Amino acid sequence: MNHKPASPSIEAQHAAAYDSLPFGDTRDFDDTERGLIAELTPNVVTNGAGTVVWDNDSYAFLQGDAPTTVHPSLWRQSQLSARAGLFKVVEGIYQLRGIDLSNMTIVEGDTGIIVIDTLLSAETAAAALALYREHRGDRKVHAVIHTHSHADHFGGIFGVTSQAEVDAGDVQIIAPSGFVEHAVSENVYAGTAMNRRAAYMYGAALERGPQGQVGAGLGQTISTGEVGLIAPTLTIKTTGEMHTIDGIDIEFQMAPGTEAPSEMHFYFPKYRALCMAENATHNLHNLLTLRGAVVRDPHEWAQYLTEAIARFGDRTDAVFASHHWPTWGQERIVEFLSQQRDMYAYLHDQTLRFVNRGYTAAEAAEAFVMPPALEQAWNTRGYYGSVNHNVKAIVQRYLGWFDGNPARLWPHPPAELAQRYVDLAGGIDNVVTAAQTAFDAGDFRWAATLLDHAVFVDEHHHAARALYADTLEQLAYGSENGTWRDFFLSGATELRGANFGTPTKTNAPSVLAQLTPEMVLDAIAIKIDGPNAWDLDLAFAIDLTDLDRRFRVTLRNGVLVYLEDGEGEVDLTLSLTKLRLLALIGGDSTSEGVNMTGDESVLQKLVSVIDPGDDSFAIVTP
Repeated sequence: MNHKPASPSIEAQHAAAYDSLPFGDTRDFDDTERGLIAELTPNVVTNGAGTVVWDNDSYAFLQGDAPTTVHPSLWRQSQLSARAGLFKVVEGIYQLRGIDLSNMTIVEGDTGIIVIDTLLSAETAAAALALYREHRGDRKVHAVIHTHSHADHFGGIFGVTSQAEVDAGDVQIIAPSGFVEHAVSENVYAGTAMNRRAAYMYGAALERGPQGQVGAGLGQTISTGEVGLIAPTLTIKTTGEMHTIDGIDIEFQMAPGTEAPSEMHFYFPKYRALCMAENATHNLHNLLTLRGAVVRDPHEWAQYLTEAIARFGDRTDAVFASHHWPTWGQERIVEFLSQQRDMYAYLHDQTLRFVNRGYTAAEAAEAFVMPPALEQAWNTRGYYGSVNHNVKAIVQRYLGWFDGNPARLWPHPPAELAQRYVDLAGGIDNVVTAAQTAFDAGDFRWAATLLDHAVFVDEHHHAARALYADTLEQLAYGSENGTWRDFFLSGATELRGANFGTPTKTNAPSVLAQLTPEMVLDAIAIKIDGPNAWDLDLAFAIDLTDLDRRFRVTLRNGVLVYLEDGEGEVDLTLSLTKLRLLALIGGDSTSEGVNMTGDESVLQKLVSVIDPGDDSFAIVTP
């Protein structure tokens, strides 16, 4: 990579940050060290083939003061997030941090352990559990609790237990209501697009260093190992629900529609400890994650935090979450949870106040200022979510993408719009000249806008492409937000080199295996290439032999429709298992296991219009 130094305007911005933020408050550094038992040395995890899937040691450069190429606040956050090892939260509860993007927490019971969240990959989960057992004994896993339906909290399940142990009743899998539905649908329906964008968001393919990836704010990055899923054996449905696992009482609080569609908090009376899942971490979280997802509800989020304070605040001595480090002491815990609550409530309420005064999403985001008390609290800084894109998410949640201005109702798509702007400017060279002027003046946002148009007209224009990469790099250097920095650097990396595709894929086979038959058929419908299927008129039956279920399926007008036990003639009957059907839509139409009765050309026609998607689609180029 041909990295450039930070510009004078970025250096001045960083100097101002040192003056405006409370760098003298070092309590977080004390908290990240508290309870350290052991480190994982080296903190490098490989898979069975010897390929590195996690390398926390690559962040060893995070020492001393921030370089000019990293926002000093993000540098501080990355130093904290990279602190790794086995830590005691309280006697009986232990955390493994810095061995993946997320944390694994282990609660000791009468005869074994309860594992809370299993990290993203089986390899990192196994390494974390091994570190715990090395120092706390080879205790048996009795239960696994998934706090919510995001892959970095359930994906490492096969590093902790097996399907056979769960099927035998030796290990319980506990999760909130709706867990499987949301865990699977989020990683399958739009999974290809989300995973590709997540490559930009987390920067897993980027080089590490002061001019490269320094962390994603919520954690350092995502591991790239095996992602798995085992369906829950115990589903939590109501707030106040109590369960005793291996002699440990657990009191649950439902929190759906917050950081994840399916999420819950829970309290351990014996240890006076509260798990807040991912709803209270040491940063501002996302209301709409940059990788893409359903917009989250900050109003409900704040309400559930208020409820947690009321239910647990006066009986909690330690609060921990699925990311970052714990907080101890009732007074500090209530302050922390209250600041988190106020942050989401203020974002929600004040954004709608702006909206009702006629502000568009971009205008509201630009004008929005958080209260001074929250600006000065380290745990509310925008390292992962940002005020800017969260405000826009709230507007999207309530009003959608259209801002009401008719001129913006039907604009040209990016490539056509770019050509018109470039023509107006008198050609691409004039656009690049104007962008260079903006770059030299420190107006990197305008330079990026101009160069976006230039590259969408001619992605091979060397000067436009080079300056665009330099511009995104400066925007990265100036970003306090870890995911913004990763996005900017990812764009610069691909402009200067090759497309790095999708390093981590959460739509793994064991995740797909949890699809219901209806969800499998929905997934097929999403993959149909509509225009190429317009003239097809197919009717066929699918007999799922392992589930004893039959569906009549039609494909007409490019739309695949199914009905269980539907009546009507069919030209073909497919008899196969659900897993073989998954393989079929994945492109395997020749292996054994598919029995056909009727016109076999129907299957050929169906397969011919299934679009597998593209996990390396272009983002910063047309």
